[in-house]
Parts: sequence; structure tokens; C-alpha cells
Amino acid sequence: MKIFLRLFLIAWPILICSSAIAEQKAVQKILSMQERAAFIDKITEKRVSKLLPRLMDETGIDMWVMISREYNEDPILKTLLPATWLSARRTTILVFSNDKKGQVNAFAIAPYKVGSVFEKAWDKSKHPDQWQALLALITKINPKKIGINQSEFWAHADGLVATDKDKFLSILPDKYQSRVVSAEALGVAWLEHRIPEEVEIYENIVAIAHEIIAQGFSNEVIKVGKTTSNDLVWWFRERVRELKLQTWFHPSINIQRKDNNKFDDVDSFTNGYQDNVIQAGDLLHVDFGISYLRLNTDTQQHAYVLNSGEMSPPEELVSAFNSGLKLQDIFTDQFKVGRTGNDILKRARDQAIKQDLKPTIYTHPIGYHGHAAGTTLGMWDSQQGVVGSGEYPLHANTAYSIELNNAYFLKMWDKEIRIMLEEEAFFDGNSVRYIDGRQTTLHIIK
Repeated sequence: MKIFLRLFLIAWPILICSSAIAEQKAVQKILSMQERAAFIDKITEKRVSKLLPRLMDETGIDMWVMISREYNEDPILKTLLPATWLSARRTTILVFSNDKKGQVNAFAIAPYKVGSVFEKAWDKSKHPDQWQALLALITKINPKKIGINQSEFWAHADGLVATDKDKFLSILPDKYQSRVVSAEALGVAWLEHRIPEEVEIYENIVAIAHEIIAQGFSNEVIKVGKTTSNDLVWWFRERVRELKLQTWFHPSINIQRKDNNKFDDVDSFTNGYQDNVIQAGDLLHVDFGISYLRLNTDTQQHAYVLNSGEMSPPEELVSAFNSGLKLQDIFTDQFKVGRTGNDILKRARDQAIKQDLKPTIYTHPIGYHGHAAGTTLGMWDSQQGVVGSGEYPLHANTAYSIELNNAYFLKMWDKEIRIMLEEEAFFDGNSVRYIDGRQTTLHIIK
């Protein structure tokens, strides 16, 4: 654990341009590219040695085979490549074998050595053909179940393309053909489970995302009456690149205000209200995420632009915002190991409706992917449950974007608004903890 903490102490601080912003946040540190690579490789090594043996035991997979060609990579294989490998090379084949003694042996049948985790298992002098080298390894180990990445419900676990599957099956003798099974359960488990070192680093990653949002939702960036929603969107994109980070989706800014526009789900999730000038009295909403150290964030928060003479947001708007927090609490209180996403969704919606809320819940796992593999807990257009991924049970040591909204009739605007919130949280099997806290008050823009 200490080696990971030491890595953080080396890196440079995030730039802060405003003393007001500096007073509101701790200085965050971002690793150099070289330090990031070292961290990623250490995490990969630890996950393979400590996490994967248990997952292979639990899912009954003796051997896990991943095959990818350059630029058409299996999503799971990409989480296992060395940090300096930005893609597979030619045809890259990774094989994991469970030795049933608490260890997993990792092999790479590839033209080049694949980092330090994998033993090179292709001797061209013995097997000039790469596929014959794979067959030789399978024959030597003689596994009972050979898992391949195929899945109906999770694209993340469906990475074996048709051509590579056909080739793989064509080289297998009949005795092994019947041993080939879907590795869906193993693949999803690998993607969704977080080890302690990842949970620790996630706090820093989410804090960085929160910091960027706080800066964007400030007078340092927003000039009321001049800055447009599109200006702000592109500020977020530029800010992320300044910090040598990446976004995994294009941010959006939505404006709700006292007018005749009704909230539209499709418009909100795609276009916001187009490019509008930010005005006094506006309720702003951002949807924003970053990618760093192979982990992702997905955050939605609100800001209020004070009207002339106002020192704080109107009480009615604060009550509306608090209704979103109430819905979060109702929802996360339903998290129990073994409950399906659909069950949790129904329980939370029923409870919220009893308390006079108007909930829409669309929470998803987060980790190696923004919309990650694991338990889906509703979609904005599927409030009665989700086939497949919604039927998957909740597991401990998993992370989620607690994403939802509550509709609230705002008398002062004579219209219904939506409080749309999304925060990263970790489920340890007993309770849900927001990884870097959650927004509990509106950001204020003067």
C-alpha cells in the first residue's frame, strides 16, 4: 500500500487560477505519464495475483483465453495490457490458467513479450504457427472449462470477434470443443471488482473531477450575461486537456430557468437546451467525466446563478435540491449483496413514491469503463427494470455512479424542474460510501 501513497507525493499539483477556488479545495496531485504507467502496471499485477484466483474459483473457469488483433481489441484484454501498450500488437493472445492452489498462471502467446505479468508462451522455433502454440499450451494444461469472452448482455464481456472465434475452434480437437464456455461471469466480475489500492486512488480521481466542476461553476469561468452553455462545455474539455487528462464522453450543460420550456428527457440527455447565454436566476446542470489511471468518473451537479440582490438561492429551490439528496438516500439504503438491480430499483422507487417524490433512477457500475459492466439499476427510459444486466445480483467491493433525478414542481417558476444528480460511490457489501463525498449544496455563481 505504501508504494502507491509514495507515488502521489511525487507529482505536480493541479493548477489553481483563483484564490476563491483555492480556499474551497485541497490541492490535488496528478502523476506524470511515467508514474502513471508504473502505477497501472503495479495495479494489474496485484489484481492478477490477488483477485483473479478467487474469481476463477468462484466462476469455475480453469482457463481463460483472450484473443485480439491490433486495433480491434477485446475490452477486457485492454485492461490487462501493459501501460505502455496502447493497443494489441498483431494478434495478441492472453491465457490465464487456475492451478487450484490459490494462484493463476498468466501466459502471452504473442510476437513480443507482454509486460512483466505474462510468461511468454510462444517459442517460434518449436511452433512457427501462433495458433499451434496456443493448442500446445491447452494440451499441456488440459483444462476442464475454457472460458472465452462472449456475452449477450454486456458488450464489455463480448470481445471475441467472429473471425478469431472460428479460428480458435478450428484448431481445437474434439475433446476440447465441449469444454469451451462463455466467460461472461468471470469477465464481468473482473471488470466490476475493485481492490483496496484502486478504491484509495479512486478518491483522488473523483476529487479531481469535483475540483474541475467547482472551478467551472464559478465566476472565474462564468461571466453572467456573456458566457454560453457551449462556452462552458468547451471550457471543461480544454481544462481536462490542460491537466493532461482525458474525458470519456463530451460534457453537457443544461439550463433550467423561469420560462415556458418543459423538461424533455431526450433533449436533456443529448442537447441540453442548446447554446444559451447563462443568465441570473438560472439553474445550471453539468454532466462530466474524466479518465485517469484506467478508471473513470461520471458526475452530475447543479449550480445556481444569483439574481440581483440575492445572497443565497431561494428556499424553494434549496428544497427542490434537497429532494434529490433524499432520493439518493432512499435508493442507496436498498443496496444489499445478492439483490438484483431490478429488485433494488423497484424497492427504491416504491419507497420514494410513498414519500411523495417523483423519481427516475438510472444508476450504473463504473470503473474501467464509464458505463461499466456489472449490476444495472434502471435506465431513464426503463423504470420497470432492465433485461439481462438488471437481473444481475449486486456484489461487494464494486463501484457505481449513483445517477438519478427527482421531478419537483417549483411554484416560483410555475413549472416542474428536475434535480439531476450523479456521484461515484463504493459498495463494500454492507453500505454505500460516496467516494469523495457528494454535492450537498448548490454551487453559487454571483
